[in-house]
Amino acid sequence: MLDVGCGEKPYASIFAPYVSEHLGIEYDESFAETFSSKRAAANAAGGPDLYYDGKRLPFEDHSFDTVLSAQVLEHTPEPLALVKEMARVLRPGGALILSVPFSFRLHEEPRDYFRYTPHGLRSLCEAAEMRVTETVPFGSVWTVIAHKVNSMITLRMVRLDGLGQAMGKFGHEASATRGPRWALVPFAVPAMVSLAAAGRILDRVIHDPTEAIGYVIVAEPTAVG
Repeated sequence: MLDVGCGEKPYASIFAPYVSEHLGIEYDESFAETFSSKRAAANAAGGPDLYYDGKRLPFEDHSFDTVLSAQVLEHTPEPLALVKEMARVLRPGGALILSVPFSFRLHEEPRDYFRYTPHGLRSLCEAAEMRVTETVPFGSVWTVIAHKVNSMITLRMVRLDGLGQAMGKFGHEASATRGPRWALVPFAVPAMVSLAAAGRILDRVIHDPTEAIGYVIVAEPTAVG
C-alpha cells in the first residue's frame, strides 16, 4: 500500500494486518513547512519513507495494489494531477481509498484549497480513468453542527490545541503559542462529549443526506495496461 501524504502514518496500525508493506510518501516542500523542526522526530516516529517533488510519484506504472490518500486532496493545488498520479501507480484491480472534507473548518493554512462533494470526487476519478465503487459520508447535519461547536470550544474558548499537539494531535498545524484555559476544562469536556453523542443520535433519527463532515470513497481503475 502506498500512503500518499502520509504525515506521521497515523493509520499504519489499522492497515497493518491487511497489507504486506505500508510505504508512506510526502510532498517534500509541504512536509518541511508544516513539520519544520519536528521533521526528524516525525521520521523517527514512523513518518514518510520517501519524499517527492509534488508533481510525479517516483514509481513505475501499476506498482501498488492499494493507494491511500487521507485528508490530503484539499491541500493539493492541482488535485486532478495528483488523482491521475495515484491512478497511474495502481495495478489493474487495485483500489484507491480517498478521504476528503466537505463541511470542515479552515486548517493547515494557507495550504487549504478545496472542499469536495461526492459528485466532484466521481468527476475527478472519471477523468483519471477510475470508477467510484463506494462512497461513505462522515456523519450528517447534527454531527456537522456538533463538530463545529466542539471545534470552537476546543480551539477558541478552552485553547486545547497546544495540549493536543503535545499528545500528538494537530501534527500539521502551526505550533500553538497560547496555553490552555484550565479553569474551563471541567465545564468544556462534559459539554463536548454530550454534543458529540447527541449529534450521533440525532443523525440516526433525523438524517440529512445533503450534509456531512466529509467523505470516504473507494475507486478502481477502469483502464487496463
